[in-house]
Amino acid sequence: MPSIEDLLSKSIPELRELFLDRGRAVPRGFLEALEVDTRQGAHQLARRIRERYRSNRSEGQRLHTLLRFEIDLWAQGYSFVAGVDEAGMAPLAGPVVAGAVILPQNYKLRGLNDSKKILDPEMRDELAVQIKQDAVCWSYGFAEVEEIDRINIYHAGLLAMQRAVQGLRCAPDFVLVDARKIPHCPAPQRGIIRGDALSASIAAASIIAKTTRDAHMLQMDGLFQGYGFAQHKGYPTPEHCRALKELGALPIHRRSFGRVRAALGLDPIQTELFDDVSEELPVEAAAAQAH
Repeated sequence: MPSIEDLLSKSIPELRELFLDRGRAVPRGFLEALEVDTRQGAHQLARRIRERYRSNRSEGQRLHTLLRFEIDLWAQGYSFVAGVDEAGMAPLAGPVVAGAVILPQNYKLRGLNDSKKILDPEMRDELAVQIKQDAVCWSYGFAEVEEIDRINIYHAGLLAMQRAVQGLRCAPDFVLVDARKIPHCPAPQRGIIRGDALSASIAAASIIAKTTRDAHMLQMDGLFQGYGFAQHKGYPTPEHCRALKELGALPIHRRSFGRVRAALGLDPIQTELFDDVSEELPVEAAAAQAH
């Protein structure tokens, strides 16, 4: 590590590159030396380095809080805690996809959060790559459009979650789920309301589910041009509803959804969306991918 004297012999732009752009560790006493440095920009650089310290400390505290459910379970002896979440309940087209992730103990990934709070698609993709690389194991499961129309979207979401858990390479000791309970799950589980914002494992699963489904809808955009799936991913945006009305429904459109039925000239389905959740789900061959 260079001495403070050696560092102060460098220009302010060089120091900015070292400690802000590259994120190098700041030696003890260097910030105080910058704050009495008479060069233009020295005080501003010291202030920005201190702001980075505060930001890193705040992020570390946030990530520690995000692990509170996992920390409690690890302390009880549950080594493999899986988080499970789904994506794609609201779209008019495409499958519902669930992710399942078992993170290493005390895992902290800067930026990890509920996928809905990460608005930058590139950042979501980068986090998904890192999660897949670091996870003890991860998996995803699909419930296809035909299944959504047959058993309704609520039960299809549960089916996708069930398949994601079944696809995990290592069996979880405990499962944390975003607001639900998964049928036919051999491990003990806990449903956490807003779990994707409160649990690191569920947040990681939400990112896997969201990025997997988005990639699938990009493929659908190549197959079915003119509907804009690359942009809206099947959600009921004005552009999607306009294309549905003008071009008609595709095989990947959910025929149990009102706007799709209206486009086809069909009557609405007069059933409850969230009916008896104790109803058994079909246990068909799992459409899951394990890693």
